[in-house]
Formats: sequence, C-alpha cells, structure tokens
Amino acid sequence: MEYLEVINLTIIQFIFFCLVILLASFVRGFSGFGFSASSVSLLSFILPPKEIVPIILLLEIIASFFMIPSIWKKINWKFVFYLLLGVSVGTPFGVKLLSILKPNIMHLIISVTVLIFASLLLKGYVNKKLNHNLSKFFVGTIAGTVNGFGTLAGLPIALYLLIIAAEPAVIRASLAALFFFTDLYALVLSYFSNILDIKILYRSVPLIFIIPLGVFLGTKLFNESSRENYKKYVLYFLIIVSIFGLFRAFY
Repeated sequence: MEYLEVINLTIIQFIFFCLVILLASFVRGFSGFGFSASSVSLLSFILPPKEIVPIILLLEIIASFFMIPSIWKKINWKFVFYLLLGVSVGTPFGVKLLSILKPNIMHLIISVTVLIFASLLLKGYVNKKLNHNLSKFFVGTIAGTVNGFGTLAGLPIALYLLIIAAEPAVIRASLAALFFFTDLYALVLSYFSNILDIKILYRSVPLIFIIPLGVFLGTKLFNESSRENYKKYVLYFLIIVSIFGLFRAFY
C-alpha cells in the first residue's frame, strides 16, 4: 500500500494499469507496433497525458529490447533509415501543429484516413510501385507529424508497409527497430525537458516485469499466424483504433 501512495494510484487503478500494459505488450509482440495506440488512450482515463507518455516511451523501449532475439535478422535497415529520416523532419512540424490546431481535429483527420485505407486493404488494395526511398521518406514525415501531436506514428507506417505488400516478418521487425530509436530519442528529450521524474520511474518498475509475458504471447501468435491472418489482424486493430480515435474526436 505504501508503494501505491508513492505513485499516487489506487489498487484498482494500478491493476487497470497492469492489464493495459499487458495488452499493449501483446499487441507489440504480435505486430511490431501499437504499444502507444493500445495504451495511451486507455490510460488517459486515470492519468494526464503528460504523465503517461514518458512511462509509455520507457516501456516501449523495453518491449523492443525483449523482441530483439526474434527480429534481428528480419530487420530491413534501409526501411528503418528512410523512415527515421522522415520522422525526424515531421516531428517538429507535428509539435507546431499541436499548438495551432485542436487535438480533436487532428485525431479526426488521422482516424478517418487510417479507417479509409485499412478498409481498402481489407478489400485487397496493394500498390508495390510505392516501394521506393522517396515514399519511405514521405511516409516517415507523415508519421513524424502524427507523432508530434498524437504519439500514433505506427499507424501510417504500418498502413504503408501493408500497401506495398511487405513480408509480415519484415514489417514486424522493422517497426519494432524503428520505434526503439524514436522512443529512445523522445525519452532523452523528455529527460532534458524535466518531464521524466522519479514518480514516473517508480510507476514503471513493476510494469517492466509484465512486458515479457505480453511480448511472448504476441510473438507466439505471430509465429502461428499465416501472412493473410497477420494482415487481417493488423487491419482489424487499425480499424478499432481509428473508431476509438473518432470517438475521442467528438467526445
């Protein structure tokens, strides 16, 4: 109980926190992305975003670390490089948009766009001609912009990789590697912005031990899934996140 007083959570809130992180770790273990999309919105019911984001960044890095043994040989470093380049350009623009536009407008734009493309992909839409470096940089820039105001960079990148029909193992590995670097960069910025404090670290400690279980279960499902099932599950996840985003935009 003393620990709960230090982190300023009730026992019910703490259990909810643990379950959300288990779900987010499972999603990350299966798809290679989705940790933030699965957790930030749910955790906003019990904590303000300023306290949630640094915790999620730290836990995402740990989740990526636990995935390294199973993804290392599948990472497409060329993908990662051009996407990272785009993310670095787009993120400051996204932060600027955050100060100009209302968050609900941005959530509406993201959610509608993802919903449309996810629905098209379910119907079999593929465009391998977009598999070139300029497209990767462009998508990375969009992802960085989205990340600047909504920590949802994984959504446009996952859509892009599905549109060009990349192999599921490559999608999963490359996304996990990409977000390891972007999250590490953002965590360092959080530290120097005095957002990362001791209470956040205390809250993170027990959650670290939940992540391996979620990643293990997600990886197990991935290994048992066919290419088509992987694509279908990821698209359903994107649609659910988009619908939830539409709800947030209006309420």
